[in-house]
Amino acid sequence: MKKQLVLSMVAAAVLASWSIQASAQNIAIVNGKAVPKARMEALAEQVARSGRPITPDVEAQIKEEVIAREVFMQEAQKRGLDASDNYKNQLELARQTILIRELFAEFQKTAEVTDADVKTEYDKFVAANGGKEYRSRHILVETEAQANAILASLKKGGKFEDLAKKQSKDPGSGAKGGDLDWAAPGNFVKEFSEAMAALKKGETTAKPVKSQFGFHIIRLDDVREAQLPKLEEVKPQIVQQMQQQRMATFQQDMRAKAKVE
Repeated sequence: MKKQLVLSMVAAAVLASWSIQASAQNIAIVNGKAVPKARMEALAEQVARSGRPITPDVEAQIKEEVIAREVFMQEAQKRGLDASDNYKNQLELARQTILIRELFAEFQKTAEVTDADVKTEYDKFVAANGGKEYRSRHILVETEAQANAILASLKKGGKFEDLAKKQSKDPGSGAKGGDLDWAAPGNFVKEFSEAMAALKKGETTAKPVKSQFGFHIIRLDDVREAQLPKLEEVKPQIVQQMQQQRMATFQQDMRAKAKVE
C-alpha cells in the first residue's frame, strides 16, 4: 500500500513538473491549443529590428497580438481557408520572402565593411573631388544675339545680378542673380568649365560661351581649395553605400550563375 502511495506521489510530481515546463514554453492556451512562447519572441524580434524598444507595455501588446492571431487563425481553419489555392500561393510567397531575408542577413554578417575599406573608399572620393572649387555666376539665354546684348549692357554699367534675374532662362540660378554657388569644374559641361577656369577672380567672359543649353555669360567671383567633408562625417554614408554595393554584387553573381531555361 505504501509502495503504491509513493509511486502515485512520484507520478504526480513528474506530471506537475511537465505541466510547469509546458506552461513556461507557452504564453496561452486558446480553445485547447497551446500558443508557444517562441511566436511571441519572434514577433518581438521583428519589432526590435524596426528600432522600437521592447518595454513591458510593448511586450504586453505583442502577447495580445500573438493570442489574437491564434484566435483568427483557428477561425480561418474552421472555414477551410487554409485549403484554398490563394492561401497556398500566398504562403509560398511568404516562405520565399523569409528565407531570402535570412540569406541576405547571413551574407551581411560575412561581408562586414572594415575601417580600412572605408578609408580606401574615402581616399578615392578625395582624389576624384579634390582640387579647386569655383564660385561663379552665369546668365543663360537662347541666342548669341541676346548674349551679346547683355554683354553690351554690362559694359555700360548694368548689374550682372539684375540682368540674370530678368533675362536668364536658368530658373535655378536666375532667381539668385545667376549664382551657381561653390562647385568643382567637373559639375559643369566642358565648354562652361573651361571658360570659367580661364577667368581671373572678378572677370566676366568677353564673349558668349556656347553649350548644349544655349549661350552663357559667365562671371568668376572667387576660387578656393575644395572643401571636402572629413572621414568621420561621411563614414556612415560610405559604410551604407559599400554594403549596398556588395549586396547588389552578391545578388547579381547568383543570378548570373543560375541556369535558367
